[in-house]
Amino acid sequence: MARGSLALKLGASFISSSLLLLLVACHSCSFYLPGVAPQDFTTCLWFVEKRVLAGGKIFIQSSYWGYIKHRLLYSFYLMFYMYFPFDEVELYLFWFSSHYSCQVLTFHLPSQGAELRVKVNKLTSTKTQLPYSYYSLQYCPPEQIVDSAENLGEVLRGDRIENSPYVFQMREPLQCKILCRVTLNTKTAKEFKEKINDDYRANMILDNLPLVVPIGMSDQENAVVYQHGFHVGLKGQYAGSEDLKHFIHNHLTFTVKYHKDSQSDLARIVGFEVKPFSVEHHFDGEWKNENMRLTTCDPHARRAVTSSESPQVIEDKKDVIFTYDVAFEESDVKWASRWDTYLLMADDQIHWFSIVNSLMIVLFLSGMVAMIMLRTLYRDISKYNQLETQEEAQEETGWKLVHGDVFRPPTNSDLLCVYVGTGVQFFGMILVTMIFAALGFLSPSNRGGLMTAMLFLWVFMGLIAGYASARLYKMFKGTEWKKITLKTAFMFPATVFSIFFVLNALIWGEKSSGAVPFGTMFALVFLWFGISVPLVFTGSYIGFNKPAIEDSVKTNKIPRQIPEQAWYMNLVFSILIGGVLPFGVVFIELFFILASVWLHQFYYIFGFLFVVFIILIVTCAEITIVFCYFHLCNEDYHWWWRSYLTSGSSALYLFIYAAFYFFTKLDITKPVSGVLYFGYMLIASYAFFVLTGTIGFCACFWFTRLIYSTVKID
Repeated sequence: MARGSLALKLGASFISSSLLLLLVACHSCSFYLPGVAPQDFTTCLWFVEKRVLAGGKIFIQSSYWGYIKHRLLYSFYLMFYMYFPFDEVELYLFWFSSHYSCQVLTFHLPSQGAELRVKVNKLTSTKTQLPYSYYSLQYCPPEQIVDSAENLGEVLRGDRIENSPYVFQMREPLQCKILCRVTLNTKTAKEFKEKINDDYRANMILDNLPLVVPIGMSDQENAVVYQHGFHVGLKGQYAGSEDLKHFIHNHLTFTVKYHKDSQSDLARIVGFEVKPFSVEHHFDGEWKNENMRLTTCDPHARRAVTSSESPQVIEDKKDVIFTYDVAFEESDVKWASRWDTYLLMADDQIHWFSIVNSLMIVLFLSGMVAMIMLRTLYRDISKYNQLETQEEAQEETGWKLVHGDVFRPPTNSDLLCVYVGTGVQFFGMILVTMIFAALGFLSPSNRGGLMTAMLFLWVFMGLIAGYASARLYKMFKGTEWKKITLKTAFMFPATVFSIFFVLNALIWGEKSSGAVPFGTMFALVFLWFGISVPLVFTGSYIGFNKPAIEDSVKTNKIPRQIPEQAWYMNLVFSILIGGVLPFGVVFIELFFILASVWLHQFYYIFGFLFVVFIILIVTCAEITIVFCYFHLCNEDYHWWWRSYLTSGSSALYLFIYAAFYFFTKLDITKPVSGVLYFGYMLIASYAFFVLTGTIGFCACFWFTRLIYSTVKID
């Protein structure tokens, strides 16, 4: 069997390793497609069977996901086999499948009376954007608090998943179960009041489903939207009193929805809802234990909590009794579609209409621009090719006059190479992430999977970052490739990491669980220095050893003088105008993304997001080409940085809109929270600048090489 060339081996290794790590990052089988059912996951274990007599092939057996994983892993096997002995491949795949698949493919089918354990997550607030651990408040703890294993994305999101004393029995309703009684002191009462003032919500998880509060829509009959978690408490006044009091939600009425299997007594959990109440519980006699009978809610007397008419006030030395009810409700929603309910938005019709309308307008404008460019260029090239006499050549005007300067290296060419390489890295990361998300690999059930996948992809895309920057640097006749490689590997990540480190220090100062622990910070640094930097050097080495990109025309030794330009061709004006249309493409989608991030709403429409991304690419390319052509026609050959900044200026509008969104849509109260918002949006805008700028530059680079290689140059 031919082993192939070294380049083919390196490429196959890079692709297979990237896909493997991406699948690992998103737990690989957290797959979500509405309406696709996991056919009877009664047996969900994988096993690898070595068949020596059959030629040493690997077979992966499972139901539903087994086929998909078999095809993926078999493809990886073919790639690795080019330069690994079979035994090493088998060992690697066996480790991968046994280590990652068993914990992911376990599918829980609880029977009647099976134990269901609720987990608690962070306390969140849209006012402060600072998450806290659930047990940072004086809630009822279990005998021993155990942290659940979390992926990298969950830790960066501030998730803190822990066990809880809430225990249900499948399809066995429970009424007025006493959890515990706590006595508030001055400190704990103050903490509860602060969290209530900041509108904090408590989050829980059951069978990997987040706890939601159903909210009825007043303007739509039978329409319900869902909010993450329940409020810690509420503020109000007693009748006839003007004093504002704080009340705690100490009674929870859970509703667990399930879909029963038609062929067995097993059922799948498809919904987890709650209605919180504030109740000042009473009991007769002295408190003994959690088996006391309450007079405010008693299952024996069929007395249930249905309102907060006598709420539990929060005061120093006040006893608070925590209770809960559990009701089970059979649902027609199938397990494969259980996330559909959570992902429906209240304004979905407006959302879809706005997206489609925006796409149609952008496509129409892009079509017009493309038609104008094709007709204009065809006429110009035909005219220039017909110039034969010396007199005619002397009279020609337009972009052909600057052919001897159009490929002259720009000022700060090193910096341009770095930004182009980083932009290519970003483009590759986002493109692959979009494809996997649109195909359903990054499901909403996999918390933190999207962020984890993006981090791993960013690290491995360092290979193409180094390659792109080195190729452009060599075209500019650069010789210090190691210097440019170091800048590519460190400039953007160091800037982002510095901002992130400062923001993380502010979060630490607020004692929030959103602060990244030292171990996770070390893991990020390791991904950067241990994997990304070596890959950037590898890509740069490969790119610099390739032949330099040849210019379409020769560059004159003496720069041509640029004539005075009209006011509308001014550098700043043209750059600012060029960023309007790319921002207009993402404007509507940006609104919903910001709502998802800062208002804690569900977002899972990656199909439309992928379409918007494609339209953004086309728009950035076309608007940059148009402006580049106009400047060349005016004998301005300084197109290198101008092409990057023209489409990259859309990031300025993104940051301005983020500021507008902050003052009009958010109710952030703390100064630290405001700094966090603008810090993270600054990082996002910087990344958007690098992405869109690189798209515009690459399009203009292709365009100039094309037109100057087409016409006859004497």
